[in-house]
This record gives sequence, C-alpha cells and structure tokens, in this order.
Amino acid sequence: MSTETTDALPAVTLRIGSEIRTHAQGVHEHVNPATGQVDARVPMAGPAEVDEAVQAAHLAFATWKATPAAERGRALLKLAELVEAHVDEFTELGIADNGTPRTTARLSVDAAATWIRYYGGWADKLPLGRISSTVGAGGVFGHTLRQPYGVIGAIITWNAPLMSLAMKVPAALAAGNTVVVKPSELTPLGVMLFADLVHEAGIPDGVFNVVTGGADAGAALVEHPLVKKVSFTGGPETARKITATAAQTFKPVLLELGGKSANIVFEDADLDAAAQQAAVMAFAIMTGQGCAMPTRLLVQDSIHDEFLAKVAAIAGSFSIGDPQDPSTICGPVVNQAAIDRIEAMVARAQDDGARLVMGGSRGDGELAEGFYYLPTILADVDPASELAQKEVFGPVLAVMRFSDEAEAVALANGTDYGLSGYLWTADARRAIRITEELETGEVIVNGAPNAVTERPFGGIGHSGNGNEGGVEGLEEFFWTKSVAYGNG
Repeated sequence: MSTETTDALPAVTLRIGSEIRTHAQGVHEHVNPATGQVDARVPMAGPAEVDEAVQAAHLAFATWKATPAAERGRALLKLAELVEAHVDEFTELGIADNGTPRTTARLSVDAAATWIRYYGGWADKLPLGRISSTVGAGGVFGHTLRQPYGVIGAIITWNAPLMSLAMKVPAALAAGNTVVVKPSELTPLGVMLFADLVHEAGIPDGVFNVVTGGADAGAALVEHPLVKKVSFTGGPETARKITATAAQTFKPVLLELGGKSANIVFEDADLDAAAQQAAVMAFAIMTGQGCAMPTRLLVQDSIHDEFLAKVAAIAGSFSIGDPQDPSTICGPVVNQAAIDRIEAMVARAQDDGARLVMGGSRGDGELAEGFYYLPTILADVDPASELAQKEVFGPVLAVMRFSDEAEAVALANGTDYGLSGYLWTADARRAIRITEELETGEVIVNGAPNAVTERPFGGIGHSGNGNEGGVEGLEEFFWTKSVAYGNG
C-alpha cells in the first residue's frame, strides 16, 4: 500500500515569539496511521517552554490590542487567502497527521479558510457596548466596554486540528487577544504550516505561539497566571481536570467536548437521503472520529428493517484503504490505542445483546499494517448499554428502534451528552416540536450542514459549555466592563 506524501513532512517545532525551536524537554514519535510506521519526531514542551510562550504572548498583547481593528481584520483575511493558496499542502499534511482520506482532508481546508475569513470580517465590526443615560440635573451617562481578555490558552484536538485552529484562533485574534496553542502530539504537522502562514499574513511575533506537548504542557498552560481564558476541544475527562485547575483562580473556560448524537428517522422521511447521511457521517467523515457525528441511529419501527438495509448497503460500498487514494472513503483510525478501545467496546456490546449487522473487526490483508477498523453496525442496542451511552470515536453505529415521537425524544435525550441532534421527517410541525424538545446545542433537520461558520456550535451537559461559530463565538473572547460618568 502506497502512503507516501508528495512532499517531505515539515519539521515539527515550537513557535515562541519570534523563535523557532527544534528541541524541547522530550520527543514523541509521530506514527503514520495508515502504515504504523514512525515518520516524524515531535518536540515535547514542558512547563518552562510553556511559560516562555505565555510570556511572549503577554508581551505582544498590548500592541495587538492597540492595533486598529481594520488592520487586524486585514491580516486575518490575508491568512484566509494563504490557507486557500496552500490547499494542496494542507491536504497532504491532514492525510499524514491522522490518516484523513484525501477528499475529506481537502474539504476541511476550504472550511478552515471560511472560518478565518468570517472572523476576519468581524474584526472591525465588533459588538458594541450598551449605552444608558439619565437626563436632567445629576444625571449619569453610562456605557459598557467589550474588552479582550489577554492571553488565551487554546488546547486543540487531534481528530481535526486545522478546523480546531480555525474555530478558535481567528475569533480570539479578531477580538484583540493573543494565543498560545497546544496541539496534540498525535497531529502537529498541519499546525506547522498554519503557523508559517500566520507569520506570512503579517500577524506580529508573539500574537500566535505554538507549544507541542503532552498533558504536562496542557496543565502548565491552563494554570499559568497570565493565561486569562482557556479554550479546549477534547474529551470530558481532560475537561474535568482543566475545569478543576481553572476554578482555583476562577479562570473562565470554553469547553467543546464529546457527543453521542442521535439521528432520528421517522417513517415519512426521505429514506434514501437519510440513509446516505447516516452512513457518510458515521463512517466516511473522519472515519467516525468526530464529536458531532450521529453515532446513535434511532429508526421508527415501521421502516426499521428497510432503512437498516439501506444504510448497510451504502456503508458496504465505501472503499477502505490508503488515505492518499482519491477513491478512498474510509481511512484508518488514529493509533493502536484507538483500535484496542473500539474492539473492546464492540465485543462488550455484543455481550450486552447487540446484534452485529456488518463489520466488527480490523482490516486484514494490506490494511493489517495500519490502524484500520471496518465500518461496523450494531442493531438492537440496549439504550442503557455502554455502546449507547459512551463515545466510541470510531466507525461504529448503534441502532435502536422507537415507536412514536415521545419515545424518540426520550431515547435521544437519554445520555449525558448534548452536542448535536439529527432529525429526518417530512412533517414540519413535528420537526418544530422535536427541535424544541431535544437537549442539544444544535439540531440538524433533513440533511442541513452542521457546525457551519455563521451559527454557534457548542453543547450542554457532558458536551461542554460555550460556543464556537457565529457572533456568539466572537463574544467568548471579550469580557464586559461597566462605566458610568457623573457630573461632579
């Protein structure tokens, strides 16, 4: 199986102010998920390097905050142009980072540029403060100011690193903050090109900094007194640690966490379109490694068997293999630990009574060298079981039946997560009723796109708090100051 990229991989470095460092306290060996072979060495920052990066960002903050908003916007718009101009390089690095198939990797570059451009356009149109006044003798003029926090600590995810950057950094910079990013050591390659382009776009040194590293680097970033807010994308367990640390100094946190999203399909739905979406989002996009994927499929009794057969047929047609091949639909998962986790959860689900419809094993033959797991469908899943309640983060779909609206809503809301919800029905009144009842940060009806730039994206419960996207995503990076002037 050929998995060579068209260009050599970039050296992974720390970006601290104007300095580019190739060495740190330790080294992590990056493994190509498609081959299982080491292809890069990642310097692992410790608390000392994190402190230097935060100090650089703090020093740059005074200048960046005072930079005219229109100038900040122009730099971000230039960055969006540069990202689009380097689409081929970002695509190759996305493939190398975590085995994302070529088509998906390329689409993510387009989406990232859209997010950057959106917030670049907001920079000189920032939300204004509220004005109030009391007229007459002794009257008071009052208003509010929306002010940037200062240094933002951004800890991004491994499953979509470029998108995670685009969903956090442009909004923070547009608002006048500076940023220290800690990418996952599993996927640092695309971040290197992004950092190069930030510099090329004219954004001053120190405004954007990168420290690759593990849990100790993340902890040092969260607890640093000069980091005024933390934006984290990842899992609930790490989020609990971040929240506990931030609580010691009452530091605000934005948490975009996991999901166990339900996809509700009623008998009056467009079954072909719904089946296509169910299969693509469960297996094709990032091989199921996404927080907002509809990994629970809830199907009305009257169409259950017919619809399940449609989904299985579509999933069975997906080509699995080399992510470099444009025809590949499903690539590998990120590493051996992911394979072990997925295998164990699928085995336990069957022990709990779930029925294996397709998949349920690693890839063999040429696929055996990499971290491939076949698209897997399990039916008759107990709603209280682990598979229905916990994220798999892999190409595994849990299917359950329902009889009516009330049962569908109860099943959909029957987890601790609340990120995304999906609904298929031809009945507009039903759609309105159910979207009001679903306890999720977003509801996607009849195949609309999810997590788009102009709408807020965030969850409740174990899916986190706060928003990325829309004006709400911009407002996350301001704090409010109340001002009043007397006439004394």
